[in-house]
Amino acid sequence: MPLPKQYNSKETEVRWRDYWQKHEIYKFDPDSDKPIYSIDTPPPYASADHLHVGHVMHYSQFEFMARYYRMKGYNVFFPIGFDDNGLPTEKYVEKKYNIEKGKLNMSRQEFRELCLKETERIEEENIKPLFTNLGFSCDWNLFYRTINERCQTVAQKSFLDLYEKGHCYRGNEPTLWCTHHQTALAQAEVEDLERETNLNYIYFELEGGGKIEIATTRPELLCSCVGIFVHPEDERYRDLVGKNAIVPIFKHKVPIMKDELVDKEFGSGIVMICTFGDTTDIEWWKKHKLPLRVSIKEDGTLNELAGKYGGMNAADARKQVILDLTESGVLFKQEKQQQVVGACWRCDTPVEFVVTEQWFIKTLELKDKLIAQGRKINWYPGFYRIRYENWVENLAWDWCISRQRHYGIPIPVWYCKNCNKIFVAREEDMPVDPEVDKCPSGACECGSSEFIPEKDVFDTWMTSSMTPEIASQWKSDDKIFNKIFPMSMRPQAHDIIRTWAFYTILKAYLHENTIPWKDVMMSGHGLDEQGKKMSKSKGNVVLPEEMIEKYNIDSIRYWAASVKLGDDLPFMEKDIKTGNIILTKLWNSARFVEMNLPYDIDFNSDINVENLRLIDKWILTQLSLVISGYHEHFREYQITKAKKIVVLFFKNEFCDNYLELIKYRFYGDNEQSKYAAQWTSYHVLLGISKLLSPFIPFITEEIYQSAFKKDDVSGVKSIHITRFPEAKIEDLEAQGTGEFTINIIAALRKYKSDNGMSMNAEINKVCIYTENDISPVADDISGVMNIKKLGAKKGKPEIREKIVNVIPDFAKLGPEFGKDTNRVAGFLKNPEIAREVEEKGILEVEGFELKKEYIFKIEREVTSSDSGERVEIIEDKGFILKITK
Repeated sequence: MPLPKQYNSKETEVRWRDYWQKHEIYKFDPDSDKPIYSIDTPPPYASADHLHVGHVMHYSQFEFMARYYRMKGYNVFFPIGFDDNGLPTEKYVEKKYNIEKGKLNMSRQEFRELCLKETERIEEENIKPLFTNLGFSCDWNLFYRTINERCQTVAQKSFLDLYEKGHCYRGNEPTLWCTHHQTALAQAEVEDLERETNLNYIYFELEGGGKIEIATTRPELLCSCVGIFVHPEDERYRDLVGKNAIVPIFKHKVPIMKDELVDKEFGSGIVMICTFGDTTDIEWWKKHKLPLRVSIKEDGTLNELAGKYGGMNAADARKQVILDLTESGVLFKQEKQQQVVGACWRCDTPVEFVVTEQWFIKTLELKDKLIAQGRKINWYPGFYRIRYENWVENLAWDWCISRQRHYGIPIPVWYCKNCNKIFVAREEDMPVDPEVDKCPSGACECGSSEFIPEKDVFDTWMTSSMTPEIASQWKSDDKIFNKIFPMSMRPQAHDIIRTWAFYTILKAYLHENTIPWKDVMMSGHGLDEQGKKMSKSKGNVVLPEEMIEKYNIDSIRYWAASVKLGDDLPFMEKDIKTGNIILTKLWNSARFVEMNLPYDIDFNSDINVENLRLIDKWILTQLSLVISGYHEHFREYQITKAKKIVVLFFKNEFCDNYLELIKYRFYGDNEQSKYAAQWTSYHVLLGISKLLSPFIPFITEEIYQSAFKKDDVSGVKSIHITRFPEAKIEDLEAQGTGEFTINIIAALRKYKSDNGMSMNAEINKVCIYTENDISPVADDISGVMNIKKLGAKKGKPEIREKIVNVIPDFAKLGPEFGKDTNRVAGFLKNPEIAREVEEKGILEVEGFELKKEYIFKIEREVTSSDSGERVEIIEDKGFILKITK
């Protein structure tokens, strides 16, 4: 059925989407002997009613890779999961149902069921339909949810394996703590927050008389002060070491000690240590075995140790302490300064250090090994490996994996009520919920048979770090696992290298002593038109559904393929319009080619190269070069460059040049020439359609099924499981002559345009002066430009030139010559004077200095020396055209 005049994207998208699903075009075949290309697909958070175009950009980029490798003949393993586990989901449900933070009005199990209900609704109503509508070529048979039974089992088996290998431990340690969510955090979940604060200079009295100056940004922690430090080489304070100071307001004594970490240039050079204000406090507390004075509670308020400030949050307590210190004369100076503090990455609340019992995975002792593992992986772009290594090198904490939340995967542990011995669930019982399931041990060695269930849940990254293992059936199906793992590629955003990439590399090393994937493909974020990150709260979110309704899916995918690898991409609606223009051009060119292909001829067979015209060999050579560059770019994950070279070839060389060059052959009587043009245009358009199909799958499928599938005897059901075109011809001579021909035609087109002629208007006679042999393309030049008589000679044309009119540039003459302007203009209108000015650049006439720039235009009459006919001369690189109208 011929392609209709207009492309109906809405009807086409539905039809082919249903077709692909019905025929399972994208299904992974576990029994195939094809090479496998596997993708560790990022599971999107199921905690928002809508995904924006930034998500579409990110997911489309690696979806292009799946389509590419499928057409390279690979058995593509492309799973899809939804991340419905953890804090984002819990926050979403709390907000929607007005559940006060940390205060459930239902049982924990009921809350978990409510979270599951909401995430499943969002997934089924919004996320899955969007991915399906976009033509996302994943295998839905490989679908998972990060909270489902299989994922819970994998996370708990991971914990068991690490615990048994000695990589996991429970400790009562100062812990990074979010007072807003009231849960422990891992170092990777803490981001830098810059803010303005005051550096407060206060006096500490010395026991026995005297006083010292100390500068602090957190005077509310004075009640937790346990020591004072000076630098051992600071001569100012050498005599203070060994003495005691008295803490203002709270009046308890603390020792003065020395330590090399003291910055002599900060403040007064004397530092107080509190338990705990920062990581240095923790280091000194451990190193010098200092007492513990904890004043900040899990909700961020101060406890009874703070006296009258108890019950206040840190910010309010700080203000009141400063007032009291000022009134008593203890605070004598304040300095404004910019301060960088750690903040929770989800809510921007400054973190505190709270001593709590938590579960940890050992990471600090593995730094060198984890850096070595990272170097075994190919990072695209490569500089992101340095970011990964910088993160590993700067690790200061083991990974805290326990969270004090309601919704998540339970930590499979019970504690003996009598002796606190740890009991971990058996692998065959997993998944378990210690609050529901009984401890597998009937009794402890101490004789007690009572057990306390662990109420904490895993950090969500405990599960997310296992996505390669989840997808490849770790500890479930060894046959599949050994085929898939390590996976081929992980696509991810650059801002979660320290979390998702790092934890996944860690887990693969600890569990399997290998890397989780061979390649990492980094992407940026979709931004608004001002370059700002899209956010519902900012009101700058663009919904893909709106763009799909306004344009079409392929145009959005075309935009998504426009970002440089690893970069952020501002959303510009004009870029979607550009994609739409390309679709229209592709559709029209396909219609033109299809209309000129006899239905009863099989163009899929090879052709005798000798029957091809040189211009056919040129376009086929150009296609071969494009194919080579295309594959090179895809190997390096440079999808934008791959798309660009195909689009430029399609627009400039195929449409603007080749199709224009061969139109006359379609309509001519030379059957051999006509067939060669038909065969070539068929294969070039088929190649273009295949090369563009990863980016714009709907329109290319429509074109393939209409114009090409009838000749495909392989029984392939879709363009997306055909093979890419191979380089058919690489003729360097044809390439050079072809480019030369295109330049000649471009010059002739410009001549017609400048002279107000239509492109199909006849030119009486053209002689091409060149050292090149134009005989192989002479018919093409004369045919496409409608030249009655075309000839070629070497050397230069013999002509006579006569200046018939000179137009001075009065805009320059007036300011320069004033009242003499007309006189000077008269000199310039003299043909002999004008010729001499043109040749020399400057000429003095009757005291006036005439310059070439004073001449706006010289009109000439050019005649051929041999015939006397009026001609026009066009000179370009490598040729001169003598045109007789």
